[in-house]
Formats: sequence, structure tokens, C-alpha cells
Amino acid sequence: MSRSICIVAPEGRTGHSITKLLFSNQFRPKFKKLFCVTLHPDKCKDLEEMGAEIITHTHAEPTGFAQSLKNSGADTIFIIPPASTRKLGPERDVFTAAKAAGIKNIVLLSAAGADLAVEKNQPRLRQFATIESEMMHLRHLEGTSQCIIRHHLLLQSAGYYTENLLLYENDMKNSGRLRLPIGHENSFAPVALGDVVKLAANILVSEGPNGLSDQFRGQLITLTGPMMCNGVELAAAVSQAGVNVEFADISDAEAQEQLESNTDANPSQKEYLREYYSLVREGKTKYVSTLGFASITGEEPTNPHEFFKKYESAKKRHVVE
Repeated sequence: MSRSICIVAPEGRTGHSITKLLFSNQFRPKFKKLFCVTLHPDKCKDLEEMGAEIITHTHAEPTGFAQSLKNSGADTIFIIPPASTRKLGPERDVFTAAKAAGIKNIVLLSAAGADLAVEKNQPRLRQFATIESEMMHLRHLEGTSQCIIRHHLLLQSAGYYTENLLLYENDMKNSGRLRLPIGHENSFAPVALGDVVKLAANILVSEGPNGLSDQFRGQLITLTGPMMCNGVELAAAVSQAGVNVEFADISDAEAQEQLESNTDANPSQKEYLREYYSLVREGKTKYVSTLGFASITGEEPTNPHEFFKKYESAKKRHVVE
């Protein structure tokens, strides 16, 4: 129970979910302290109530940030890239601060497909590949343990979660259609947020002679959902949530208008969604990667039909998770 974990940028849904899971009975006995570093402490009050120690990051330079990390005594850091257009600069600061603070265990949440993204077509998604490369430069440090988790793509922070389809709930109710700009034949495998944080939690509390368990050190783990879905199949899965819909392929312009008028995602998140859909149209998301999740957790990831059945059941109880 010597592990002390620091979560960077925990204010979003992913940060809240991983913190809640770590404080569950399954994981709480496996670490000593949990710190959350944030620019927005007002969005982390509930995390503090769970038991996390909140560190407000107010430093313009990595030096002050590094001192805060060093003072915390954290030995493990989980990096959630912020939901903003420019990620590379802030993540470089985090890597520099972690190195200066002597933190040896670094786990990065990245995006599946980043290595297939083209700068011209998907510049924001491509940033993740650059961030991964920056982190890999730290590997020459003796004793450093690193792990990268890639998953299908970004909205809540760095992945195409099945939950993203709920953004279109009002539009689906009004139009009776699931409108996505992905074409009729292309497919992808959205992953549930709960599965991503479950994988991350298991890695963060793991222990080995060099920090993280040797099972994870140096690993690049790609996680998708267990089922590739085209638009028609996604619409069938969404219908499990009680709204019968049909799939409709739409243009980029229509997709942009839809996001602007029917979702509360911020501008950066909307850009990432559009880039991800373009990656789907290019046929670069037609794969499933679940073996790592099954090996680490002993479970299978949630398929879209199961997710939406759970969503509808929780909704009827007025406790949507």
C-alpha cells in the first residue's frame, strides 16, 4: 500500500470516473494517497469529498508544478490530456515536471488512431501521436516505468466512448435518426468509459520491481469496444435505449450544424469528433483490440447493446451513470 497516485486534469468525466473507481473497495486498499492536480479546483470539490487531495496548478512554468508534485510524495502519475485544442504544450510541461519531481511511474491516456491520423486532415488527433513520442523520450531515465493506453477517440477527454452517442439523444428523439458523417459501409468499435477507467485503475495500482508491474511497463495498450459497428448497427444498438432510430449518413456541414445546435460539447471537443468521423470515413478504424483488457481485468469489454440496455434501465430509475 505504498503507492501514491497523482491524476492530472481530473475535472472532466474521465477524471471523475477513475477517481471514483480508485476509491472503491476493489482498489482503495492498494494505494496510500490520491492527488488530483487541476487548474479548476471548483470542478473537483466532489473528488475532495471522496478522499482525494486537490493540488491547484497555478504555475506558468513547470518548475513550480514540479515542486508541487515533489511535495505531494506521489510516485505514479496518470495523465489525461485536457479537452482543449492545444495539448502538446501543457503535456510537455507535465512530462518536464514529472521528470524533475522524480516520479517514476507514468501512465498516459491517448487516442487510438492517432498514429493513422494525417496532419492535414486530422491535426488535433495527430497531436496524440506527438504527445506519445514526447513521453517516450523519458524512457532513457533509469527506473522509469511507462505505459500508454490508446482508445477510440476523444470527447470526454481522449477516446470515442460509447457515451458520446448520447450527445445525439435529443436529435434522435426529434428526427428518429442517428445522423453521423461516417458513410454507409465504414465501421468502428466504440468503447465504454467504464472499461477504460477499469483498465487504467488496474495498471495504476500494479507493482513490480521497477515500479509498475512488468506486465505493463513499456506497453502501448490499445483498447476498443468488442464490436465493430457501422451506422445501421449503431442505430440498432441505440434503439436499446428506448428510442427506435434509423441511421442516416450526413455531410460534414450537416454534422457541424448538428453538433452546434444539439450538444453542449465545447468547440475543441466538437473538432475532435469531426476529425474522428473523418478517420472512420477513411476506413482507418475497422479493427477490434480487446485482448489486453481481457488479460488485465479478466473481463470482456462492454458491447454497445449492453451499454444502451444499462443506460435505459438506469434512466428509468432516474440514476443515469
